[in-house]
Amino acid sequence: MKFIIRCLFCVFCVLLATLSTPLAARDAPVLLVVGDSLSAAYNMDLDAAWPRLLEQRLRGRGGEWRVVNASITGDTTQGGRTRLPGLLERYDPDWVIVELGGNDGLRGLSLDVTRDNLEAMITASQAAGARVLLTGIILPPNYGQSYTERFQGLYAELAETHGTLLVPFFMDGVALVDGMMQDDGIHPSVAAQPVLLDNVWTVLAPALDETKG
Repeated sequence: MKFIIRCLFCVFCVLLATLSTPLAARDAPVLLVVGDSLSAAYNMDLDAAWPRLLEQRLRGRGGEWRVVNASITGDTTQGGRTRLPGLLERYDPDWVIVELGGNDGLRGLSLDVTRDNLEAMITASQAAGARVLLTGIILPPNYGQSYTERFQGLYAELAETHGTLLVPFFMDGVALVDGMMQDDGIHPSVAAQPVLLDNVWTVLAPALDETKG
């Protein structure tokens, strides 16, 4: 009889531990990053990428923040738009950082399509109860003045229209800076990750303080 009781007690403890972990994770506020290779830890350890550094900084402020990095190398705004509904349903984020558009621009895709995709991601996130931070990208000048200026303007226009936060140039202090890019000249290096984090943090932190207050 005592053996049966001990077995039942062990089973109870295992079930309790199994149930408590999802509940704890569900209680933690979630910040979802939907991006491309600039955020996907391209050619580096996941722990070195700026989304993981962001999670560490958020937790350093207190609370059990969870940063979900749903970034995919090579992704476009169309890909992000397609994936987002499932991500919103699964993670129910408090914040969504949209770091997309660079691949659209580098491929010379339609600006109207890029704008429509980004706008759809913003409105879907807001409808799900999340606040949105949009990260802007500046294209190289060889894509033509008209295209590059219109492309860069998309982010500011969307942020103003929909009341999102905006990092004007996500790669500020990284692009064309010695030691901050990988050998391909396209992707940020490990050394660049704290800089990318600071670019986001400068905009995000005041909003977090405002919400906390």
